[in-house]
Amino acid sequence: MLTPMVAGGVVFPGLFLLSKNTLQRLPQLRWEEADAVIVSARLVSSVQAIMASTAGYIVSTSCKHIIDDQHWLSSAYTQFAVPYFVYDIYAMFLCHWHKHQVKGHGGDDGGPSAPGSTWAVARGYLHKEFLMVLHHAVMVLVCFPLSVVWRQGKGDFFLGCLLMAEISTPFVCLGKILIQYKQQHTLLHKVNGALMLLSFLCCRVLLFPYLYWAYGRHAGLPLLAVPLALPAHVNLGAALLLAPQLYWFSLICRGACRLFRPRGSPPPSPCQTQD
Repeated sequence: MLTPMVAGGVVFPGLFLLSKNTLQRLPQLRWEEADAVIVSARLVSSVQAIMASTAGYIVSTSCKHIIDDQHWLSSAYTQFAVPYFVYDIYAMFLCHWHKHQVKGHGGDDGGPSAPGSTWAVARGYLHKEFLMVLHHAVMVLVCFPLSVVWRQGKGDFFLGCLLMAEISTPFVCLGKILIQYKQQHTLLHKVNGALMLLSFLCCRVLLFPYLYWAYGRHAGLPLLAVPLALPAHVNLGAALLLAPQLYWFSLICRGACRLFRPRGSPPPSPCQTQD
């Protein structure tokens, strides 16, 4: 178990530092540190998502028996990915801190903020990204121990499907980068927005009904009877995992309404208004 976790602890921060230093030091680029940090964090998230969804596809398609079949990647990648969630909490804070500095809230001389101001930035970060930080913490402190201990080698098919939920992440990251550089009205942003909406719907929202359907097909049960046949804690866990996905999907839908609403059209309804 230790080797994959150590590898993840090296790969993800190392890739972030490599990307940041490359963007800052290449003569053709010479990016500012804030831009390099933000883009590098998105890049690492996209790489992790591609790796996770690829591993998930291999695992889920290799397990013919959805309960008993096993694949070594299910446990290996789970262990490898744990350091990513810890790293990403810090990477998101760095992005938030640099955005705060760019907005002119740093020191008067353009240097680092005072300690009190740093704590204020940290509080602002936790307030803004509370759900994402909570999600990452639950992945490390709850989901990882459960996947290692509670599963006892069963259900690799379902774990593989859950890993494939990361398919939408590269589109989310690209969308954030385009917004950061005020490219909201480009064709690339609109195409990416459509792909993000579709991938998030299929791989994060509809994933859970699919998992229930897959179990029902295995057990010979109709879809609506599956929740009643499963232990209560399984349904509760699925509901807790689905809830933030529905919240984030609602935000994506609101963004899509703003993106694809024709210019000059009447103001959006309350359900389409910005935060």
